[in-house]
Amino acid sequence: MRVQSLTLAAASAALLATTTPPAAQIPPTVRRESTVSAAELLAKVRDCAPISHGRYRSDNGAPANIPVCGTREAVFWKADMDIDCDGRPGPRCNSRTDPYFAASTAYAQSDGRPLSAERLPFIVVPAPSSLWDYRDHGIGGGSVVAVVHRDRVRYAVVGDTGPQGIIGEASYATAKALGIRADPHGGGAPSGVTYIVFKNTKVSPIEDHAEAVTEGERLARRFAHWTRAEAE
Repeated sequence: MRVQSLTLAAASAALLATTTPPAAQIPPTVRRESTVSAAELLAKVRDCAPISHGRYRSDNGAPANIPVCGTREAVFWKADMDIDCDGRPGPRCNSRTDPYFAASTAYAQSDGRPLSAERLPFIVVPAPSSLWDYRDHGIGGGSVVAVVHRDRVRYAVVGDTGPQGIIGEASYATAKALGIRADPHGGGAPSGVTYIVFKNTKVSPIEDHAEAVTEGERLARRFAHWTRAEAE
């Protein structure tokens, strides 16, 4: 930081005092992203009622031991996190940084262009197969997702599809938000990531992350505090 004179500093402070909006006017995107704790959400997905017709692998050659589980309001799985850098190229996601880079995503943003993996938090769901078809459970492009890693909860959308037999992948931006190394070549997390996708939800336009956060907080709060009595 450059050293300023006391006069300039005082003038800057006076200007800031007259131009800074009160707290109530600060855009919602600067607030803490989740008002629901990781522990609260994980307590709701401790038990698994499988809805997939078998189990997924975390990577090629890994054991097939990951089921997709279902609840009244959501589907979820617990896996690793591989880094998806596909979509609109940028300085961090392109054919030079990612040897498997593809300049497309299964779902496009409102202007028809592919999503930006390095800017938009989104997750990857397995392509439909006899193992599991996400579309049969109210899931599609723009569905709201809570992603939990350690003590962090971050919100994203469904934005891309991957191999039919592999699960556990999210965009560069999702990994970065969770404090996971986002390098598409060797980054990610080997385990400990929980993906909770809320049924029959959709952020529109899909690239509106602020809306994903707002909806995610509302849905996560309802999910975390939902009781059997409320369902009856």
